[in-house]
Amino acid sequence: MQIKLKISLANDRDETFMGIGLIWLLRAIDESGSISRASKEMRLSYAKALKIINRLEENLDRKLLIRKHGGCDRGGAELTPAGRKFIEKYDILQSSIKDSAEKEFSLFLRDLDADQITSP
Repeated sequence: MQIKLKISLANDRDETFMGIGLIWLLRAIDESGSISRASKEMRLSYAKALKIINRLEENLDRKLLIRKHGGCDRGGAELTPAGRKFIEKYDILQSSIKDSAEKEFSLFLRDLDADQITSP
């Protein structure tokens, strides 16, 4: 038996605005240098990718991407220092939550096994 966690962030109105998929999208943008390419890799529409990135930036009240419009240079996007820091801090948070949950789950299983032994 194992424990599975799904970590999401919600705003003060209890509206979920971010899950791990958005971190994957930001990483894909960082690697490809393009929102369009990253969204295609993830089988996500460009419009949906923009919508969830905009909602994230709005809820965090900071820009996570520098967006370059198309034209001769073909546009692109890159993470801001705040975007890189956000991913780094989110990874630490996620790891900490998972470690804590796994420890608590181990205690739960141990107690469950102990109850079986002492139950008639």
